[in-house]
Amino acid sequence: MKKSIVFVLIVINFGFLNAQTYKEWVHKADSCYTAKNYGLSVSYYEKAFKIEQKDNRDLYNAGCSASMAKRNKKAFKWLNISIDNGYENMSHIKIDNDLKPLYSEKEWNKTIDKLQKKLDVIGANYDKVLEKQLAEIYTEDQEIRGEFMNVYRASKPDKKKIDSIGKIMQRKDSINLIKVMKILDEKGWLGKSVVGSQGNQTLFLVIQHADLEYQQKYLPMMREAVKNGNANPGNLAYLEDRVALREGRPQIYGSQAAKNKKTNKMYISPMIDPDNVDKRRAEVGLGTMADYAVKLNIDWNLEEYKKELPEIEKLENIKP
Repeated sequence: MKKSIVFVLIVINFGFLNAQTYKEWVHKADSCYTAKNYGLSVSYYEKAFKIEQKDNRDLYNAGCSASMAKRNKKAFKWLNISIDNGYENMSHIKIDNDLKPLYSEKEWNKTIDKLQKKLDVIGANYDKVLEKQLAEIYTEDQEIRGEFMNVYRASKPDKKKIDSIGKIMQRKDSINLIKVMKILDEKGWLGKSVVGSQGNQTLFLVIQHADLEYQQKYLPMMREAVKNGNANPGNLAYLEDRVALREGRPQIYGSQAAKNKKTNKMYISPMIDPDNVDKRRAEVGLGTMADYAVKLNIDWNLEEYKKELPEIEKLENIKP
């Protein structure tokens, strides 16, 4: 009887594993990455990619997990497939701390060369001067934020380091904003066909990191750019949310989070109509709140969030 029971349990468990979807495996992989369990993250990505290998972001993230798990061969395999499936961000791949373990490998230069050749073909008609300028701005914007988050997320954050890096970041942001405002004021919101996807993303990032008055100034321009196909709807959602919260209103897409100073835990900032947030996110190409929360190390529970919402609104001084 005991043997029969064990057999049944094994069969049930095997059936359960096979029933997992691609998104569920990726969700598990992301959770393990956030918990710094890179080896298990890699194993879940392997299960996901047995189902499909299409999303260049997931493939790139898998490469990062493999790199951190010291699975270099696997990391390069996934990074190259990611490039084959549309990954284009040269500036980011060169400054991603997760990929530093790969720098000394011969395969690293081959991977970078492969990406560059692809970008040369795609960007044959780009404005090269602006593309280069925006690539430099992207690096300035993201490198300092990488340093900041490494200190901020430490188990015992060093306040002096946080303040020091924060001041450097503010200075760099001010310089970048002047450069980007000049581009926007003279040429408008340039699309991928002019400056590439990375350059287009950089315009958004600099405005997203600017003070409220500049976000309010360029938000209408970005809305129009989305209508014309020159900006990413998902990026616009992030900007809409940040402006709303800064103006004392609830966000729309749940893209913004904050840390509770008392509990030291992250939470999703106040939003309108939480019941339908996933529908709104889907309309602009964003994943579910559950998937997004994993990346922020937040346990997403819709019903619990709704119960806590009044208190969160008070915490951030948001009027419902």
